[in-house]
Amino acid sequence: MSGFATHLECSRCGEDFTLEQLAQVCKNDGGPLLVRYDLVRARETLRREAFAARPWTLWRYQELLPMRGDDRVSLGEPITPLDDVPRLGHALGIEKLRVKDEGLLPTGTFKARGAAVGVTRAVELGVRTLALPTAGNAGAAWAAYGARAGIRVIVVMPETTPGVIVQETTAYGAEVYLVPGSIADAGAVVRRACERSGWYDASTLREPYRIEGKKTMGFELAEQLGWRVPDVIVYPTGGGVGLIGMWKAFSELGGIGWLDGKRPRFVAAQAEGCAPIVRAFAEGRDESDPWPDPRTFAAGIRVPKALGDFIVLRALRETNGTAVAVTDADIARAMRVAGEREGMLVCPEGAAALAAAGKLRGDGWIGADDEVVVFNTGTGLLYGESLQGEAPRSLAAGELPGERRSGR
Repeated sequence: MSGFATHLECSRCGEDFTLEQLAQVCKNDGGPLLVRYDLVRARETLRREAFAARPWTLWRYQELLPMRGDDRVSLGEPITPLDDVPRLGHALGIEKLRVKDEGLLPTGTFKARGAAVGVTRAVELGVRTLALPTAGNAGAAWAAYGARAGIRVIVVMPETTPGVIVQETTAYGAEVYLVPGSIADAGAVVRRACERSGWYDASTLREPYRIEGKKTMGFELAEQLGWRVPDVIVYPTGGGVGLIGMWKAFSELGGIGWLDGKRPRFVAAQAEGCAPIVRAFAEGRDESDPWPDPRTFAAGIRVPKALGDFIVLRALRETNGTAVAVTDADIARAMRVAGEREGMLVCPEGAAALAAAGKLRGDGWIGADDEVVVFNTGTGLLYGESLQGEAPRSLAAGELPGERRSGR
């Protein structure tokens, strides 16, 4: 396969590392490693017209992905829809609102993107056992792709992880362990286990390739809009890899001449019960402090401190974006409105992004004419206990629906 990946680069100190070694983080300062590409050569040889005949999967962007061979670990990752949601937009006061719905990917979440590319590269590099912590859906996705690849997957989860996600992960054959505390506690267990056993640590940003899969959200969005970007992107942010990935994607598309100079204002949406990036952004700091006692039913953004928080904060500031926190009540309300107005079962994390968009519109940060894209990162079906709606009503014998009136 002819790709343009050249090397890995530390996101902190800028040191280069070869793509041929089994890499985790920078050996000097522990910074996440980012894949870099020869964008000059890509600009000279890549043509957008050539994409017309390619299958509509994330692999259509293969030249700007890090695989070295032609074999892929795939479960058939489709391009996800970019939905116009006029009734939901009206409810939020955002007339030009679209939702990119990642819930239609394999395993039901955007995590499939990172797992597809991450497991593909792990296999290329000879990995036979990998381990990762998860607060939500990453463990299930990596378990599924690990099963497809025939490699061993160990997943460590907080005890508070939604039960459906725990069961899904075990159904793919992963070895699942539950621990007290948050994803930070699960991550500490994984790191100790990997050091002891020599397993590959697939934790968020502790391997360089998950982000490469997730950046395809940015490629897809730009292509769906005719190779342009919206005014605002609102993204639910826990580990922040999706936001970082899209920021990277738009930079790469600009480098090969497929985007003009415009970039979207990125918004990191978090829950008030766990908002380390929001606090750091408001205080003008370059890195967040760990959030004490993180609490929110949006499990995927219940991350007390992200390894790549400094990159998220950099992306927000470089794009004139912002970070905003919403309450769990706001999240629940957004889940219900999305279901009732548009027939969309959004996950709590996606609902947090919707609630954040509505809050920013109310504050005037999002303007009346702004084109806004909110990412729903997974299907609400994985969070059955959190779905919102009226309780079903019982019918007496012989009674028909709608015959009783309220108050009677």
